[in-house]
Amino acid sequence: MKISYFTHSLLSCWNHGNAHFLRGVLSELVRRGHAVSTYEPEGAWSLDNLLADAGEAGLDAFRRNYPDLHSHSFGAGFDPAEACAGDDLVIVHEWNEPALVAALGRARRNGANFTLLFHDTHHRAVSEPDAIRAFDLDGYDGVLAFGETLAAVYRRWGWGDRVFVWHEAADTRVFRPPAVEGDRLASGERRGLVWIGNWGDGERSAELEHFLFGPARRLDMPLDIYGVRYPEEARNTLRRYEAQYRGWLPNASAPAVFARHLATVHVPRRFYVELLPGIPTIRVFEALACGIPLVSAPWDDAENLFTVGEDFLMARSGAEMERHIAALRDDADLRARLVAQGLATIRARHTCAHRVDELTTVLATLQASPAPSVPA
Repeated sequence: MKISYFTHSLLSCWNHGNAHFLRGVLSELVRRGHAVSTYEPEGAWSLDNLLADAGEAGLDAFRRNYPDLHSHSFGAGFDPAEACAGDDLVIVHEWNEPALVAALGRARRNGANFTLLFHDTHHRAVSEPDAIRAFDLDGYDGVLAFGETLAAVYRRWGWGDRVFVWHEAADTRVFRPPAVEGDRLASGERRGLVWIGNWGDGERSAELEHFLFGPARRLDMPLDIYGVRYPEEARNTLRRYEAQYRGWLPNASAPAVFARHLATVHVPRRFYVELLPGIPTIRVFEALACGIPLVSAPWDDAENLFTVGEDFLMARSGAEMERHIAALRDDADLRARLVAQGLATIRARHTCAHRVDELTTVLATLQASPAPSVPA
């Protein structure tokens, strides 16, 4: 197939989680022989921030790990319909300008032969529904939603059986355990905890203190923090708990960081706990794919993506988190069991290759169907 994907940025993963999944899926499509083009706007906020934070060197990890992926930047006067002429499939991510989204819908409605999909990987449909409803999706063949609870929102908006659940997943070509350890962890070669995540707008600051900073400090476990958008207040909090702030980390460099640590912790954003249960975000998939034991703060695995207690541990309170971290510190067999089972689950169900298979099924389902009118 000839495929185009419109993203906020392929080049930058600075506070741009969709880039993680996008790179893995597009690489898999290229390996299967498809012609893939990626488009991103000039002056993308994420890319500008990456360059300001790390300079051109900040792109090295992406270029080294994804030499087969390239991005076309576009500015004023760009005609997306012309760029997609002759395409079989066009996917438009929700972090795009409404005008571009509408222009591609018009092209499809006016006879373009490509299948046109809208890809939503964010909580705005529940946290800021007017922002998503403002998109003109008339002419779109369907919606890809990164979880069942998000798909249900689109069904309520009239999309019916044209919304498809398309979870994120791990690019296991890049995210994999260190070769020297096999399936077991050598505690003498790893040390402390690591958390990779952005501070953002403080929507989980209390949870981070309760489930990560506090337990690590009480156990005297070294804690390394990677991410962006940490204001001075957040950095003061980290200093108070004696956690080490390491700054921005290119996503493709995460496996090497995981390999130096004994365990990692997942602390989901409040929106995903309260309003979009069942969506763990890509950090869980990537950590398990790298063979590091994981303990999570509470979230409802409503779609049975994993087996809690076997793939990873879950703590319902700060005290339980402390007990789980202590157990991982002291029990090499527990670490090894979690690593083996987590890896087996990722490799059996949650790789980017699996998601490309699912996308193929979506296209087969839509193949004979005309583009729908925009739901009421």
